[in-house]
Parts: sequence; structure tokens; C-alpha cells
Amino acid sequence: MAYLFTSESVSEGHPDKVADQISDALIDNFLAFDPESKVACETLVTTGQVILAGEVKSSTYLDVQSIARDVIKKIGYTKSEYMFEANSCGVLSAIHEQSADINQGVDRASKEEQGAGDQGMMFGYATNETEEFMPLALKLSHQILQELAALRRENSEITYLRPDAKSQVTLEYSDDNKPVRIDAIVVSTQHDDFADEPTMLAKIKKDIIEILIPRVIAKNPQYAHLFNEAIKYHINPTGKFVIGGPHGDTGLTGRKIIVDTYGGKGAHGGGAFSGKDPSKVDRSAAYATRHIAKNLVAAGVADEILVQVSYAIGVAEPTSINVNTYGTAKVNLTDGEIGKIVEKIFDMRPYFIEQRLKLRNPIYSETAAYGHMGRKNEVVTKTFKSPDGKEKTVEVELFTWEKLDYLDKVKNAFSL
Repeated sequence: MAYLFTSESVSEGHPDKVADQISDALIDNFLAFDPESKVACETLVTTGQVILAGEVKSSTYLDVQSIARDVIKKIGYTKSEYMFEANSCGVLSAIHEQSADINQGVDRASKEEQGAGDQGMMFGYATNETEEFMPLALKLSHQILQELAALRRENSEITYLRPDAKSQVTLEYSDDNKPVRIDAIVVSTQHDDFADEPTMLAKIKKDIIEILIPRVIAKNPQYAHLFNEAIKYHINPTGKFVIGGPHGDTGLTGRKIIVDTYGGKGAHGGGAFSGKDPSKVDRSAAYATRHIAKNLVAAGVADEILVQVSYAIGVAEPTSINVNTYGTAKVNLTDGEIGKIVEKIFDMRPYFIEQRLKLRNPIYSETAAYGHMGRKNEVVTKTFKSPDGKEKTVEVELFTWEKLDYLDKVKNAFSL
């Protein structure tokens, strides 16, 4: 029987994403000057205020106020009428030293035996539904907001946009789990104040449908057939959306974990990513399981795969690795047998995950909005500035967990 499935996304200006981006900018700056930094940084943003808290073990010192303001400015909170503005908001830091009790469970005389930074379970998912091996509803939800942000920065076709926004896409699937059409699209975008509210709402709806959506279709011509005249559009369904961002809703690091991963497909262990250095398996092992799932699906092991790994704090070896192919396996093996082969191909001890995916580099700011998975693997040059005025320029590889660099190993192991 046909069914509907929905995923959502939030923009870089959403208060929770503002918090995520500040936390990850701090991670990048710590790692740029001290790759061995241990950091767990939480951010709270509200009207005119940024509050930083967390634990750090690092040999470097940062001007955290300046870093936070730079992130806010880049997002676009640059006007006083937003009630949250890069140059004027208060920035309070309550960051302190990491607990020695936790650190003794992570650091070891031999780096290879580095323990997991916490207990817990992490999941990685992949599906051959899109070329990125990601769920289509989430991909489209992200791209709607990426194009909306591009329109806001261009400030030509649509001139009234403010940074905060959310999207949602509902797909109809056929009996054989193939997307056949888009049933509904929801877009809520913050905007400048208008004197005539009914005219304003009509204009926003018209601009979203006639300017934004065609740009999304142009970026995804292979899915153009899913867009149809019968789509139910809900554009700013509550009406006026002038008050937004951290002034309209307090933002916290780690509150958009499903937006960050698979949009409700697969599973999530519950741990957030942003603000955590890679010794925290909440982050590194989630990236590693995505890397496994993507390489398995791309190699043809199954059409859809969920990989679970779990850890005990301070212990290097995972307590379990589980694979679920949802009955889509193309190899004559049980899911348990597939899992045993996966254990032999991928070393899931924390140190080896860090090395394999190059996670002790400043690569995290780019992950903090529009999803941590399904993104473009590329090499970029980044420059960081220390409080004493010194600059450090580094070349880093982003989204290493999206590489299909284990295809040959997987195909050999499964005789594909």
C-alpha cells in the first residue's frame, strides 16, 4: 500500500543551528591550534545574549567572544531590529577544564588503545534512493533552505528575507518503496515587517512557489517529475513571522539531531554532534557508521542499510556492531553474517576512526547547518587567528565519511 513519509530541515539562522555553528566554530579553532584538544562545548542563544559552557583540555587559548560574533555575523544577524546582532549581543563564557575522571578513561599510554569518550549507541544509514545515498525527503528539505539562504544573500529577487527558516517535505511512496510524487511542502521563513499583512503573506507565498521552488527543481532535474500541480503548499502557515531567530525562540546546541542525520529514516542513538571533539564517539562513531553504510550500499550489498555500534566509556573495542538491511540484501547472507564481515573490514576503535576519517582536523563548522551526512567531500583551505594575532592556514578534507574509498575492500569481502 502506498504511504507518505516526511522530513524537515532548519536554516542556518534557526536559533538551535546558530548554537550548533558557534559550538563547532569553537571546536575548529581549538583543533586548528592544538589537534589533541578535548572539547565539549554547549551554546545557548537568546535575545541579545550568547552563553557558552562546557569542558576543555587544550594547550591553546581562544578569544571565544570574537569567534562567536564572527559566526553570528556570517549567518546574517547584522541588524539591531533582529534583537540579536553580532556586534552588540552579550557573550558570556563559562567554559572550564575537562574532568580528569573522564580524561583518564580516554587517554592511554598507547594511542591505539584510546577509550571511548562515553557510553552509548550510534547509528549510520544509507539508501540508494539518491545519488548521495540519502533519503530524498531530507535532501529536498535541506536544498529548499539552502536556496532560500542564497536568495537572502543575493537580495535581488526576494529582498525581505531574514535568517530564520524551516522547511518540510512529504513524499508519497509506492508499494515497492519508490518515491512517486511530492504530496506537501512546508516553508516558514522569517521576513521584514510589512505595513499590509494580507498582501505580505500573499507575496511571500507567490515568491516561494514561483521563485524558490523552480530554483530547487533546477538543481534537481532528475526529480522534476515529483513536483506537480497538486502539491499542498503551507507557506508561513501561522501568518506573520517577523520575530524570529534567538529573539523569537531560545536556541541550544544539539537540539536538531534528526535534521543533522537522516530526517527520521534509519535511527538515532540520541547523542548530538556539534560542540564535541572526535574522542566523543557520539560524533566520530556516527560518522564512521555512515561511512560503513554508504560504502556497503554503493558496493551493492543491499539497497538500504542501518549500522549500529555501541561503546562503554573508557573501553576501545565496541560492545556491539549490528547491521540491518531491511530485507533488501543482495548477497546470500544473513544480517548477522554481514555484520561479522563488517567488523573485519572496519576497525571501530576510536583512535582508528579518528585516523581513518581524519577527524582531528578543523572540519566541523561546515557540518553545523544543512546536515552532517550526504554532503560533498572536498579539500578546502581555512585560516584561523589566535588572540595574539597569529594566523594559521591549514588545508583540510571535509566530510571524509562520505568517501566511497572502501568499495574495493567491501566488494572483495562480499565477492561482488
